[in-house]
Amino acid sequence: MERLQKVIAHAGIASRRKAEELITEGKVKVNGQVVRELGTKVSSSDTIEVEGVKIEKEAKVYYLLYKPRGVISAVSDDHGRKTVVDLLPHVEQRIFPVGRLDYDTSGVLLLTNDGDFSNLLTHPRYNIDKTYVAKIKGSPRKEDLKKLERGIMLEDGKTAPAKVKVLSSNREQGKSIIAITIHEGRNRQVRRMFEAIGYPVLKLKREQFAFLGLQGLNAGESRTLTAHEVKQLRVLSETGKIG
Repeated sequence: MERLQKVIAHAGIASRRKAEELITEGKVKVNGQVVRELGTKVSSSDTIEVEGVKIEKEAKVYYLLYKPRGVISAVSDDHGRKTVVDLLPHVEQRIFPVGRLDYDTSGVLLLTNDGDFSNLLTHPRYNIDKTYVAKIKGSPRKEDLKKLERGIMLEDGKTAPAKVKVLSSNREQGKSIIAITIHEGRNRQVRRMFEAIGYPVLKLKREQFAFLGLQGLNAGESRTLTAHEVKQLRVLSETGKIG
């Protein structure tokens, strides 16, 4: 289910703000009934009309992008910076990123025009694992990493338990490479977790989203998810298991 104004905006009829005005002015119908409530949610099976014109539903599309560093996880940017949508110029549908990766973080990012699918994969209760590889400053002690595994207090609350594995550590260079798996999606969460134990992140890459990795892709490249992969993600989000 998606908010009505968001569906109208994604259909290219109007901006989100203008869509809200159209709704409150009584110019939008859902299944033949005028709707003025901004909180109204609709599904893909609902018929929506804006000023008497029916919204044509786009075919649902699903992409996996190897997001490079220095790209914004957004549809547009007020400062003119490159966005993840700019990296898929061949896609005609109005796609958007599922969640986000920070400007300085690379790796797996999904894009779609399916709001229900996006919600399944980003809502905290669905517990989708995301694995990152972090190059950090210093050589963390076992007891420090245990804090991450148990969950650590950040300014926006305690994190859920994480899985942590040391891939390499070079005391002479003062750097380590750590794999960490979390299922939350707070803003800059992995970076803040390592900062909280005293080991700032120098470089960060999301290697895996659920069972999806970056095999066969270079930074900036993308591929279409298969129908089977989409189905597996839906099953995983709903049951916690891959079907």
